[in-house]
Amino acid sequence: MNIGIVGAGSWGTALALAMLRAGHRPVLWGRDPEAMARLSRERTYVSRLQGIVLPEEIEVTSELRSLGAMPLLLSAVPVQAMRGVLEPLRSVDATLLVCAKGIERQSCARVTEIVRVCCPHADAGVLSGPSFAREVALGRPTALVCGLNALDRARDLASALSSPTFRLYPSDDVTGIEIGGAFKNVVAIAAGAVSGLGLGENARAAVVTRGLAEIGRMAAALGGRPETIGGLAGLGDLVLSATSATSRNMAFGRELAGGAAADSFRAAGHRLAEGAWTAQAALDLAARHEVELPITQAVADVIEGRTSLTQAIERLLARPLRSGE
Repeated sequence: MNIGIVGAGSWGTALALAMLRAGHRPVLWGRDPEAMARLSRERTYVSRLQGIVLPEEIEVTSELRSLGAMPLLLSAVPVQAMRGVLEPLRSVDATLLVCAKGIERQSCARVTEIVRVCCPHADAGVLSGPSFAREVALGRPTALVCGLNALDRARDLASALSSPTFRLYPSDDVTGIEIGGAFKNVVAIAAGAVSGLGLGENARAAVVTRGLAEIGRMAAALGGRPETIGGLAGLGDLVLSATSATSRNMAFGRELAGGAAADSFRAAGHRLAEGAWTAQAALDLAARHEVELPITQAVADVIEGRTSLTQAIERLLARPLRSGE
C-alpha cells in the first residue's frame, strides 16, 4: 500500500526503509522544501544516518497535503511538534500510527489524544518498542508493538507491515504502549545521571527496576495492562534506553551529571532527548491521577531547576523502605 511517513528525520527515514522492505510504497515528508529537494536529488543525508542511501522507490516530498489520500500514515514527528504538523491533515480518515514517544508539555496529552483532536476522523494508534533508527535503517532485526484499539485491526496491520527483520506484535492496549514509551525516556535520564556520577551498576539497576515500577503504576492508573509494561513497549524499550551508550536520554543524564545545565539543551533542540521535554508533563499527569513517581519527580525537578542533581539523589535515598519494593 501507499504509506505516508510524516517527518523526515532519522526515525522517519528508517521507517520509510522498513516499509519499503515490507513491500510497500513509502512517501517521506519533510517540512523544509530545500532539504527535501536535495534529499530527492542526492538520496543521502550529510549528518543523519550518514552513509545510508535512500532508494529511488521512496518518494520524497515537502507537500504535506499530498499524504492526505493515503490509507496509512506513520507520524515520526517529535511529540511537542505534532499538533502543529498534523493540523493541516484534519480531514484525513486514514489509520495514523504515532511512532514518536512522549507527553505533550502544555496539555499532558498522550500522543493518540493529540491525534484525535487534530485528525478527528483518523483511526489513531501507536508503533513503539526498543528501536534505534540507525539499526532499523540498516535492516537489523527489530521487534516492536503495533497498537490500535481494535485488536483485529492491529493484527492485520502488524502482519502487513512486518518483514523478516522488522517484526510487529499486535496489541489493543494503546494506553499502556503510550505510557511505556513516554515514561521510559525519563527513567533513562535518571539511569544516565547515576552512571555519570559513578554511583555504580548496582545503583543503575535499582533505578531501572524502580523506574519500571513507576511506569507500571502510571499505566495502571490510566487503564494500561501489566503485560504491556512487561513487554517490548515497556521493559524492552526501557532496557534499550537505560543501558545503551547511544541512547540520547541516557547521554542527557550523563551530561547533567557532568554539570551541564538543562537550559543549554533547550537551546539546542535537535540534541535534546525526548525525556527532558516529557519529565514535567509526566509528573503533572501523575499528579492528576494521584500516582506517586519519585524518580520522575527527581528528574523533573533537576531539569526544571528546582533542585540540584545531588539533592535529588539524596532525597531518593532518604525515602522510607516499603514492603515489596
